[in-house]
Amino acid sequence: MFIYESSHVLKYGVALGQGGFNLALKTRNSADPAHSGTHNERALQSASRRELSSGDSTRTVASDHLDTHPEGVRGKLQNGRMNRFKTSKFKNTTPKIAKKDGWICNIRAGNVQSLGNHIKASSELVAFNIDQAGGGMLGVTSVSPAADGKWTISQLPCHGDLVTDLDFSPFDDALLATCSADETVKLWRLCSPEKDQPGGPELTLSPGLGRLELVLFHPTSSGLLAVGAAQSALLWDTSRQDAPLAVLEKHDDKLQSLSWKQDGSLLASSCLDKMLRVFDPRAQLSPVQSVKNMHSSKGSRALWARDDYLLTTDTHRGREVRLWDSRKLGSALGSVSVSDSSGTLIPMFDADTGLLVVSGMGDPIFDCFEVTASEPYLSQVSHFLATTPTRGACAVPKMAMDTLSCEVMRVFQLTDSCIVPISYQVPRKSSQEFHADLYPDTAGRTPAQSAQEWWQGENAQVDKVSLNPDKQPKAKAANPTALPKKLPSGRSKEEAAPGLSASSSTLSSASSSAAPSRSPSSSSGLSTGPGPRPSPAPAPTPAPGPSQSVKAIQNLMGPSSKFRHIQGSVRHRDAHITNLKALNLTTPGESDGFCTNAQRVAVPLSTPGGQIAVLELSKPGKLSDTFLPTVQNTVNVADLCWDPFNPCRLAVAGEDAKIRVWTVPEGGLTETLTEPDLLLQGHTEKIYSIRFHPLASGLLVSSSYDLTVRLWDLGTGQEVKVLSGHQDQIFGLGWSPDGKLLATVCKDGKVRVYDPRKSTAPVEEGPGPGGHRGARVVWVCKGEYFLVSGFDSNSQRELSLYSVGALASGPLATTEGDVSPSTLIPFYDPDTSLLFLTGKGDTRVCIYEIVPEQPYFLECSSFSSQEPHKGLTFLPKTACDVREVEVARGLILTKTTIEPVAFKVPRVKKEYFQDDLFPETAVWWESSLSSSDWLAGSNGKHRTIKLRPSDMAPVSEAPKEVPVKKYMPSSYYLEEKTDEQKKDELLSAMVAKLGNMDDPLPQDGFEGVDEDEWDD
Repeated sequence: MFIYESSHVLKYGVALGQGGFNLALKTRNSADPAHSGTHNERALQSASRRELSSGDSTRTVASDHLDTHPEGVRGKLQNGRMNRFKTSKFKNTTPKIAKKDGWICNIRAGNVQSLGNHIKASSELVAFNIDQAGGGMLGVTSVSPAADGKWTISQLPCHGDLVTDLDFSPFDDALLATCSADETVKLWRLCSPEKDQPGGPELTLSPGLGRLELVLFHPTSSGLLAVGAAQSALLWDTSRQDAPLAVLEKHDDKLQSLSWKQDGSLLASSCLDKMLRVFDPRAQLSPVQSVKNMHSSKGSRALWARDDYLLTTDTHRGREVRLWDSRKLGSALGSVSVSDSSGTLIPMFDADTGLLVVSGMGDPIFDCFEVTASEPYLSQVSHFLATTPTRGACAVPKMAMDTLSCEVMRVFQLTDSCIVPISYQVPRKSSQEFHADLYPDTAGRTPAQSAQEWWQGENAQVDKVSLNPDKQPKAKAANPTALPKKLPSGRSKEEAAPGLSASSSTLSSASSSAAPSRSPSSSSGLSTGPGPRPSPAPAPTPAPGPSQSVKAIQNLMGPSSKFRHIQGSVRHRDAHITNLKALNLTTPGESDGFCTNAQRVAVPLSTPGGQIAVLELSKPGKLSDTFLPTVQNTVNVADLCWDPFNPCRLAVAGEDAKIRVWTVPEGGLTETLTEPDLLLQGHTEKIYSIRFHPLASGLLVSSSYDLTVRLWDLGTGQEVKVLSGHQDQIFGLGWSPDGKLLATVCKDGKVRVYDPRKSTAPVEEGPGPGGHRGARVVWVCKGEYFLVSGFDSNSQRELSLYSVGALASGPLATTEGDVSPSTLIPFYDPDTSLLFLTGKGDTRVCIYEIVPEQPYFLECSSFSSQEPHKGLTFLPKTACDVREVEVARGLILTKTTIEPVAFKVPRVKKEYFQDDLFPETAVWWESSLSSSDWLAGSNGKHRTIKLRPSDMAPVSEAPKEVPVKKYMPSSYYLEEKTDEQKKDELLSAMVAKLGNMDDPLPQDGFEGVDEDEWDD
């Protein structure tokens, strides 16, 4: 037995009684390797002291984990005493609030009543609650401002009720999970704030447990979510949507917070019943440990710190932060009081530095503490008073830190009208250099395992990465609006075609710069379906003639389009319509966003009442700030389109399942229209899209959430046909050029063709796009084919070409595109067979020529705008300036302007009419029959007109110029020469370079000096 000196006992708190020592310490077991000299350090650090009262004596009893060896106790406790006075490198960490021009302003956060933090950030994006649409909408912006120092904010309508919580995936900056009072969890693939956010989620989960309060990604596994309902916590593998992995034991009261341990093994929760619980979901569904940790039933939070330590916040009279050892939850290791207020404390912890920042809902105070595993456990670092009360707060991931400014933590404060960045920096003498002691390696971006692997017992950890900028992989030059396309070989487009020009489209392959070893189909990036296969090119003859050489080159490089050098340019500002305000940016993905005819353009506004601005193209310029007459549609606009045969008639589909037909006066609106000419009712759910018939006047088709397609006769105002057969949402529809057939593409993975006059069921159907994010359909090549733009199963954009009559065999050809949330909207010009493709929020317009044979898609140059556009539509062919070889003219809708853009083909002989580019065009703005005639079985055809001006001769009749031979034939350069000839040529060249040796030198012409001049 060892007896300690009384000084040691008094100093280190070993038990004392009234009569002296009353505690005998056990001797160490020399056979036990766990007691070799010093005891378990972790056990010593987690030892807690408690005071016990017994009669008149009070004694302090050490934990059972204290070492029994005198030297071990003395050494450990001396180390603890030294740690208490050890200087921390983070003790001077200073919060620095950004200047007001660095705040994210013009938001409306409101007072959201939920348990979430109301704002979350990834390394690239920030999402936050806004006070719109009943709380079912989020704002999205970027972590860092744009080059001009400003932030762009977009909106994400994501739930039908209040968004209660949100969380970004630790492995994907664009993947956001949301939960709501509408009892669903949704996963969203966000895009840049300059673009329109996705129209629908990638995944929807419906636990069926009522209002959902909490959602949290797993820190090491991909696709694993913790979801909190009223009194239950669920684990969900997003790859298995049918049922959760586990439903943990029900809590006794309302669940208030969830937190994963950093290694992903344990899950902690706090509850309104004042209990802190720790779950090991793979071992048992009930908690492995629990403790009553709160004094009040008001809001509490639990958050894992480093290793086995837990942080909790509580509100009781004052607000308190406590640190717990999860291995022994008997009592808290340490605690610290924060400012007196009733708002829930939001804890934000950085595991790399051990810094904890807390802020309370409704007050402007931010306190920073350093958390350690030894006394004093929680050390105050800073106390900061912001200028406005907090509505929410979040920490920015470590990968976004400005390491050269010694920024170790960054917090976003959400207020009523702005987001305030607060940067925590460590003062250092040398700035603009990396301080490795402040930045240990941090968790990387690659998941360590899948959800199923974790559930089966794997405990793999995420690999660490360095924050040193010199060790970061250098970013390759890429398209600023789209990800590089993946080719079938697995290489990116830039690797596959290094010589590709910057103006080439990211949607398709580099067919114009394909290597000679590739076939046309492989160089275009197309996967050919069951259609006809191209025959192999014949082997070249040993000595081909000139024409054979050209054909051989074409066989190697593939066919090219005569429009391949098409150029798009925005016309002069004098033709722009500017100062457009309150643009509606939330029109459904099935709508083009706005529509135009030859005279005017209709643009939905975000002002109340479903207002639509109708602007005259003949009156460009700045719109008035005070008064703008509109069409008052009374409900939000779902889709709209002009009657192609009546430039004054506008059809508008509303979210109330009704179609209103309006007549705009000649010359434009002078006052607000409030009463439609016609109201069409029949659909029972919200309408997706509407389209006029291309030949028959007064015939309109519509699709709806009720899964029907309906035909309307505007002459009688009655519904004339109801087409059925769809099993899910109808993404898009389109009339064939001759008006006989109607094609649809549906979320159920099918494309269908209807002959409405013969049957209400589809006459043909086949497999459609594999993705479920939206699609469009457009007829091409004189109605023999139609093209579908949609998404594959990996949410990558794709184009598919179908042959009418062979839908069951699938698409003839498919080409992959970039990854973006918005559906590509196709516009087809039947005169040139050019296909224009762009999406809402894109900056690029991709252009193809569609041909009815291999390789089907001929890529042309693309057009890029300076800022993301919200829509694109095209004017009639008569608006084109054929003298400048303008083959198409469109209108681009931006946030505040409508800008005309001209697409021209470069030609040398512009004084001639380019009749190879401008065939006779159809007068599609004139009807060829009435709706009643078409319904009775008649068919029509548009008349055509010539576009050639009377004073221009066609280029096909231009005189042929005789080519001038400027170079000697190749035989002259390739003829064999003798060695003597080569030697003579070499000598002649050297002599010519040195000059003629017989010519006098310059000094030979100088005069000499006379003899008498030498005298002194």
